Amino acid sequence: MIPTIVTIIVLGLCVLGISIKIWAKKDGEFSGTCASQNPYLNQDGENCSFCGKSPEECDGKN
Repeated sequence: MIPTIVTIIVLGLCVLGISIKIWAKKDGEFSGTCASQNPYLNQDGENCSFCGKSPEECDGKN
């Protein structure tokens, strides 16, 4: 019973932390969500499927 309660508390704190980060960030966006910024995920240099930008057009604020 105790491990279940501890697990629920830890997960609740994680969700709370993520919520505070979204609330505190400008426009409530996570930074670095554009996959074309990551050379390991986009080895072919394709455009991002989320925002449509090429790797050269990304400003690092997506």
